[in-house]
Amino acid sequence: MRMLSRWCRWTPTAFMATLAAALALVTGVSITLANATTGGGETSASTTATTVSSTASGIAPAMSCSGVAQLDLASAVPGVPFEITSATELAAGSNTLGNWAACDVKGVIAPQIHFEIKLPETGWQANYLQVGCGGLCGNTNVTSAPASTGCVPLTSGAFAVASSDEGHYQGGGLFSTDPTLRADFGYKSDHLLVQAAKAVIEKYYGQAATHSYFDGCSQGGHQALTEAQRYPTDFDGIIAGAPANNFTALNTFSHAWTAQSVYLNGGPATITNADLADLHKAVLKGCGAPADGIIADPLSCTWDPGTIQCKAGQTSTSDDYCLTADQVTTLRRIYAGPTDEHGKLLYPGYQLRGSELNWAGIITPATATANSGDISFVRETLRYQIFDSPQPALTYKDIKFTAAYYKKVMSLGEGMYDATDPDLTAFKKAGGKLILWHGLGDQHIPAVGTMAYYKAVEKVMGGEAATKSFARLFLLPGVAHCGGGQGPDTFDALTAITDWVTKGTAPDSLTTKSVDSSGNTTATRPVYPFPYYAKNTTGGSSSDASSYTPVKSTAEANLKLDWLGSFRSGYETVGNWVGGKWVVSKGKN
Repeated sequence: MRMLSRWCRWTPTAFMATLAAALALVTGVSITLANATTGGGETSASTTATTVSSTASGIAPAMSCSGVAQLDLASAVPGVPFEITSATELAAGSNTLGNWAACDVKGVIAPQIHFEIKLPETGWQANYLQVGCGGLCGNTNVTSAPASTGCVPLTSGAFAVASSDEGHYQGGGLFSTDPTLRADFGYKSDHLLVQAAKAVIEKYYGQAATHSYFDGCSQGGHQALTEAQRYPTDFDGIIAGAPANNFTALNTFSHAWTAQSVYLNGGPATITNADLADLHKAVLKGCGAPADGIIADPLSCTWDPGTIQCKAGQTSTSDDYCLTADQVTTLRRIYAGPTDEHGKLLYPGYQLRGSELNWAGIITPATATANSGDISFVRETLRYQIFDSPQPALTYKDIKFTAAYYKKVMSLGEGMYDATDPDLTAFKKAGGKLILWHGLGDQHIPAVGTMAYYKAVEKVMGGEAATKSFARLFLLPGVAHCGGGQGPDTFDALTAITDWVTKGTAPDSLTTKSVDSSGNTTATRPVYPFPYYAKNTTGGSSSDASSYTPVKSTAEANLKLDWLGSFRSGYETVGNWVGGKWVVSKGKN
């Protein structure tokens, strides 16, 4: 029988473990429990007996931490050659995930996917959490989980936690000149890690993990959707934050468009950090924002920068802020998104009004002489990732916003790097649950792109109700990329996803918080599943979650984009080596 964990509450697993430990103390008899699951929470056809040494606080290790370093697991998982390079004791006080001691395991999956696993020495509840990375990755991340603030099971050691560097060190696009490393980064490193990590977990505890979860934001959100689409049985529950899943178009057309818009006609930046505060005030006024300065439904705002263009002879000041003609052009382009010669979007998204305070250093240059962050994103992708051979001379200025250039670029990289297939039938059939989330003030990855993907999922999966049965999208007003910004940005989706997986309790809302530098909560606000947003309908304090009720966003519900691309199904299902190159084609998982 499959045991269901109830997170942040007493669990059957913990109960059975405590019972076994108590009986052993009283009778001196070791209790054998039936283990009827395989890695990933799938029920096994046969039941095997496993002797479990347990403590009242969870499942105890079956071997020493030092012994893990001596394990020879090179052939433990067919097709996943890996080895352990070290296993060391980590004191509870040094663990940033929570107050629990761990066996900190490091290793390598061939050829060079470096990974790290934290194995709780006490408190483990037979669950596994894999954490994504950011940017172009290049390092492991087992120091925090992006959407888990306040999740007691994580802070008490209920999860074994792992992450990888996706096959290369310290970011940078040069790794993509190697076809093997390109495939690891773009396609299969997370699938390999979950298999290797589960093998280590089973050795260490003497039993397999019962449930598996993934939590990532940005590139980590991309990893999350890659798993849901390509390897739908790897995880029971997935949290995908601000996903860079439309990777190719995002890192070429979207970022190059904002860069070419800010550096209009190759000149100096038309919008700088000095403009952002006054510009943001104008946007809030134009969008009719409430007193708290947070636009809850920015997709519905169509404010035109031309309304504050400077009149003849007018000088812009903070008290009387106005825009030059070039600034109006820049902003109109940024709010409209990248388009081809026929006006069709080349990326299914654009910057939302109200995000301006988050642009500094990304859309606008950090200093008067620096490049914007978007220029750097384009450079790495354009030079080293999408073409078959390096193009080290290319810059953001070489991106052409035409239908022909779009076809050229997208035909090269989308099957490798993109995770945009909306058909999640296999994931749903396996019992998988998905929480998507995105800050509406995201300066890196426009939240509209995630809305568009979710709408495509709804279309393929049978509509709004059918999709909400296994996948929900939450949009956070004022929140920047993976956190920060002006709105409440900390929340616990990990408890929500584990409750959904183990109890069938779907999250009808998430409570977000603003937390000051001393750790004090200064504001709370609910967020509701797309296309609903939280509106203060009670007249209560804007910083109190109880003041809000859900209101349907007409703009979100009716979102339609005239996009040159499409969220088509099945195009990236299977990847294999063909003639020394990783080729992705349609097929069955």
